[in-house]
Amino acid sequence: MSKPNKARVFSLKNTAHDFVWLTGAPVVFWQRPKIIYTSEKAKEKIRGGALLIANHTGIYDPVYMMLGVPYRRQFFIISEEVMDKPVGALFKACRCIRIDRNNPNLATFREIIARLKSGEVISMFPEGHISHDDSTSQFKSGMVLMAVRSGVPIVPMYIKPKTKPTERLTIVLGESVSVTELYGEHPTFAQIDAATKLLYERETELSGFIN
Repeated sequence: MSKPNKARVFSLKNTAHDFVWLTGAPVVFWQRPKIIYTSEKAKEKIRGGALLIANHTGIYDPVYMMLGVPYRRQFFIISEEVMDKPVGALFKACRCIRIDRNNPNLATFREIIARLKSGEVISMFPEGHISHDDSTSQFKSGMVLMAVRSGVPIVPMYIKPKTKPTERLTIVLGESVSVTELYGEHPTFAQIDAATKLLYERETELSGFIN
């Protein structure tokens, strides 16, 4: 049985999210996003629940991720430091997920798993912080655990760092990775580390598709 697409359909619980998306739609004309797919399989639309991951080089990266996959709602995992700022009220209204990066708790983990199982796309930056150069820092393994417990694929995205605001936005989307297909539903710690390393390598490879 195929997974539900969960395409954008009006829902009261997502009113704030969709309002922000609609009011920010003109950004598309400003950014002129160029989407590069690494293969025909990478072009396939994300159906059902999924973890969408990307490199993190600036504060506008969540916007760029939404431009890269505009046909799905994306709900972001946001650090406590950001959620406690005035802009945090907007993130809460858009159903973003609050997380303590240094000491994530079980309740947060359970919420993420439940929402992935319900068919949502959760977007995150597995580096855990903004990198202020073109390099990608090592990934944290939490994303692999989330994917295993929820049974969803992980979709890697690379956002080309912009050197000036008027530069065209370039995004590379790679093929999804199913950790459970690679290692089963109960991977060992060594296999979780291996999957994390694999995803990091896939992420760094995406930058090579940009001329």
